[in-house]
Amino acid sequence: MNAGPVAGLDPGRSKCGLVLTDPQRRRVVTALVLPPEQAGEALEQWIGAGLVAVVLGNGTGSAAWRHRLEAHLPVLLVDEGGSTLAARQRFFQLEPPRGWRRVLPRGLRLPPRDIDDVVAQLLLERWLGHPLSRDGTTRLRTMPGR
Repeated sequence: MNAGPVAGLDPGRSKCGLVLTDPQRRRVVTALVLPPEQAGEALEQWIGAGLVAVVLGNGTGSAAWRHRLEAHLPVLLVDEGGSTLAARQRFFQLEPPRGWRRVLPRGLRLPPRDIDDVVAQLLLERWLGHPLSRDGTTRLRTMPGR
């Protein structure tokens, strides 16, 4: 596979998780939770900017996304099994709890926002075979009203 940025997509009916790696595929540079239409627009922009592939979860809505995207670039399917529960744990690694949430037992902690972007990151990490870092400059955009 050509070097360059890769996107991860966790497709859904009402919202999608979407992340973009740096060209070296070591960190996430953009993380989004968007309605499907806006996720498609973001992917189109990234394709125009040199995106080389999309890693797609094989769950809800993946067939339509695969059909839509594979005319433009390689689409790599990854098993989504257990990704939502794993994303909960990964969320707190990426964004450690603060304040009173730190004293809650891990099993009682729930992320304070939608974590579809973290699921997309996990799918990418499964395909890459290594974790991706995020820094304080990673842009996170969520759906309006959330």
